[in-house]
Amino acid sequence: MSTWFDTRPWLNTWGDLITEPRTLDTSTTLADLAATVAARGEAEALNYYGYTLTWSDFDRYTTAFAAYLAEQGIVSGDRVGIYDQNTPAFMIATYGIWKAGGTVVPLNPMYRGELEHIFADAEVKGLMVSKAAFLDRVAPYAENIPVVVLSDDRSFQAEGPDSIFAMFDALPGTPGQNPGAGEVPDRPDFQAVVESHLDADFTPAAPAPEDEAIVVYTSGTSGKAKGASGTHASVSSNSRYCLRTPTFEAGDGFLTLAPIFHITGFICQFIAGVAGGARLILNYRFEPTAFLDLILREQPTYMAGPATVYTAMLAHPAVTPAHFAPFKRMMSGGAPLPEGLVNKFEEKAGIYIGQGYGLTETCAQAAIVPPGMRAPVDPDSGNLSCGLPQPDTMIRILDDLGEPLGPNEIGEVAISGPEVVSEYINNTKATSEQIPDGELRTGDVGYMNDEGWLFIVDRKKDMINASGFKVWPREVEDVLYTHPAIQEAAVVGIPDDYRGESVAAFVTLQPGPEADTVSEDEIVAFCREKLASYKAPRQVTIIDELPKTSSGKVLRRTIRADAVAAAQEAKASAGD
Repeated sequence: MSTWFDTRPWLNTWGDLITEPRTLDTSTTLADLAATVAARGEAEALNYYGYTLTWSDFDRYTTAFAAYLAEQGIVSGDRVGIYDQNTPAFMIATYGIWKAGGTVVPLNPMYRGELEHIFADAEVKGLMVSKAAFLDRVAPYAENIPVVVLSDDRSFQAEGPDSIFAMFDALPGTPGQNPGAGEVPDRPDFQAVVESHLDADFTPAAPAPEDEAIVVYTSGTSGKAKGASGTHASVSSNSRYCLRTPTFEAGDGFLTLAPIFHITGFICQFIAGVAGGARLILNYRFEPTAFLDLILREQPTYMAGPATVYTAMLAHPAVTPAHFAPFKRMMSGGAPLPEGLVNKFEEKAGIYIGQGYGLTETCAQAAIVPPGMRAPVDPDSGNLSCGLPQPDTMIRILDDLGEPLGPNEIGEVAISGPEVVSEYINNTKATSEQIPDGELRTGDVGYMNDEGWLFIVDRKKDMINASGFKVWPREVEDVLYTHPAIQEAAVVGIPDDYRGESVAAFVTLQPGPEADTVSEDEIVAFCREKLASYKAPRQVTIIDELPKTSSGKVLRRTIRADAVAAAQEAKASAGD
């Protein structure tokens, strides 16, 4: 039976930006690399604090690493992990693994105990890991991995071994400095094995579109993390989404704001940059001062990252419009983008932040705010749209029974298209429940207007039930972001004997005079002027920093747990 979604109203809204939907073709990511090397062989491909590689160099280095992997017994279909920050080694290893016929398993460098499950679940046969992180973070879980190669992140840097890393060493979450020579285990060095195989007699594999390219692990908020399996067709299709409009030209600087172990950074910066022949400007990890200096030095034209990082830049005392003058486009993904942040950033930096929406299971963006367009704001809810579905992607809104709803009706967001992963490995139950017939049930709640703009309300599991009324945290957060003194906000539900749950907000403040005068009670009153009484926070707590994942998402579950513990402690104290 035909439904409203079958008309794909978003195609009319896209207009002339896309002349027709792109259908899945037989190209692979490796074919994209070959085309870029043929067209731009001697142009700069990577720039890592002054260390550079041309596209021809990149092609040779990736083939050399593939030759080494094959020599060590890695065969087609084997999965190889990468545990590193945004470095040349990460990028070289990725294409080397693919040229060996293997599957890339990108790993969050903050993982420790999680590695035991991932290595076993993915049956990892090889691993490229930062030398600085190996001993204390990875070694205890990697004893049974046949091929382990260590990379010295600092050896790629042209400006001297400590010119940038001294800043990072002091930051929380950074692995310790490189172990001394006597402490390094007997594992081969990444750079050495690449250099020793540059002249190897090796023919790279040619993966088919349906072959597995990546296994990316979900956050595991409900049990153990699941490995989402994406094909070469999915990776290639979505990487081109970032380049299907005439915004970018070959040689444009793509700055790795988002970490490339995260699906947004991996696809929308790294793989899209390869497909488009961009100049990939690598930022080891985000630190505002170093990042702003890098922008001024390298003059990039594009970057993508979470809203929290844009907030950090906005709050930096040294930031000026000059930092963002060279950019053609800035995108946000991985977390909701509040309208208040977009407006504040545009006012101070002079550039509009576009938004995309996707998940690990869609190999990044399934919907996007097209270049030159501004996301509409729903006049009733105040929600900022996260974009239009990609032209060859189907997004439907479903009710609790899985039936499609109509325009402006709220339900679960479901996505199908070439970018959706094929399965969760070793988990047929989760695959059948969450990707039935190839359509991803996202767990996100949203609606679509008559023109095809998608609005995300919140996550199903984050809904607050206050006296029987549904409260979506994001709606309250969007209001909080319009307050001039608020920098970041997170809203959760906490137990309430009378209401079942009550709304609690945790905020950080912008630097400046407003922060010196605002009070928690004043913020509560501000919200009550703009929201129904049951939606307005009953309590506001001003804190120094919101807890976040390494990819920049606010850890709402951590905030909720801390708030619940504090409420229980207060209740117990009151009873004494």
